[in-house]
Amino acid sequence: MENLNYLIEEIGREKGIDKQYIIEALEDALLKASKKRYGSHKDIEVHYNEELGEIEVFQFKTVVEEVKDPDLEISLEEARKIDPGCELGDSLGMKLDISDLGRIAAQTAKQVIIQRVRDAESETIYRDFKDKKGEIVSGFVQRIDKGNIIVSLGRAEAILPRKEQVPREVYKRGDRIRAYVLDVLRTPGGYQIVLSRTHPGFLVKLFELEVPEIAEGIVKVMAAAREPGERAKIAVMSTDPDVDPVGACVGMRGSRVQNVVQELRGEKIDIIPWSQDPAKFVCNALAPARVSKVYLSKEERSMEIVVPDDQLSLAIGKRGQNVRLASKLTGWKIDIKSESKMEKLSQEVISQLQTIPGVGEIIARILYDEGFYSIEDVAESDAEELGRICGIGTKKAEDIVKAAREMLGMSSEDEKAERIRRGDEPVERLPGISPEVAERLKEEGFQCIRDVFQADPAELTKAGVSREEASEMITRAKRYIDEGYVS
Repeated sequence: MENLNYLIEEIGREKGIDKQYIIEALEDALLKASKKRYGSHKDIEVHYNEELGEIEVFQFKTVVEEVKDPDLEISLEEARKIDPGCELGDSLGMKLDISDLGRIAAQTAKQVIIQRVRDAESETIYRDFKDKKGEIVSGFVQRIDKGNIIVSLGRAEAILPRKEQVPREVYKRGDRIRAYVLDVLRTPGGYQIVLSRTHPGFLVKLFELEVPEIAEGIVKVMAAAREPGERAKIAVMSTDPDVDPVGACVGMRGSRVQNVVQELRGEKIDIIPWSQDPAKFVCNALAPARVSKVYLSKEERSMEIVVPDDQLSLAIGKRGQNVRLASKLTGWKIDIKSESKMEKLSQEVISQLQTIPGVGEIIARILYDEGFYSIEDVAESDAEELGRICGIGTKKAEDIVKAAREMLGMSSEDEKAERIRRGDEPVERLPGISPEVAERLKEEGFQCIRDVFQADPAELTKAGVSREEASEMITRAKRYIDEGYVS
């Protein structure tokens, strides 16, 4: 057999596989082939002799007085013909001539070696590419299979699924292509590298390649949203007050952003300044449209945006594209209305609020500006807070709330349930506290159950209760409000 050292070194370099792994694959392959040729029950071992550059196959037999199994045992007399120093019980190894393996056994060895080398190559590629997830790679279109583009990345192969391709982009075999590594998966056949040209991360990484300030961490891309092939928005900020993040991304005479646009085949890109203030961020995201007013609901994470009538179509965009991208970019639900429509809606609400006895136009407008958009909002409000907002006495505010509830047909039981829900019941109604403790709580400013619920245990200890009792008191107050429990 020819010297295998050179061949092993060559395969190792070409496939990026450790030499020792190839040697183990050879030994394993020859062992399987030898057992196939000579019998699986025989004690056969295979070793690679690096000095000679060849595979050596040995059959081992135990030295015995009387041979019962010729395949596993050898007599002392026969053993000493091979090795005069043999003793009973020794294991004697005899070198086999592997040129006598035969065609089928040799084919088995070849298949094992090919499979082991392929497995090792797949593992090496998987290890190399799993760390490239979220990066951009370049390759050539190898073939197109059922709409999926198979990309050659050198010694690795990747897939660009149809759903990750930009509409109207057309590729043919041999075309150069850049894409974002979306995922690197283990498969029964080895590995699968999944690429994307539609992912927002592709846009971010392209800017990172074009804008040194992003690569250096001076400018940060805070969010990105795309409608691939048509339009995209990215929000950027600067950690250095002397660096304009938008200007850095645009580049001299637009050179940097144009390079990204060119890679994305003409996809229009809006670069906007990021803001920690959600309302300002959304207004920036809707650019170039001008915004008049913003009504924000943190609970629903939504905003009602009012724009001048002549800005409505610009704010919404073609087929709703601008507002849709702004919503994706900011993570807020956005509803856009024109000033004229908003004025009409506000007038309808104000007129409705004026139907409550005691509410005139001025109070109705104040209520509207403070977020009271229906009779229900007034009926469910706290009279003391309402009086403070509208600049009227508590008694008049109570009359307005009562009138609103009567308009909705709310009974005294409904009112009581509403007071409990708001935590407006006096502190002495809280289950489990004595009149003395209730009195001390009032002296410390805890007038109603809501005050107890919102307090810190340390604050309640001023009323002469332990920290444990204070914590239990807060828990009972929460249960009272949540479950409507009445002692």
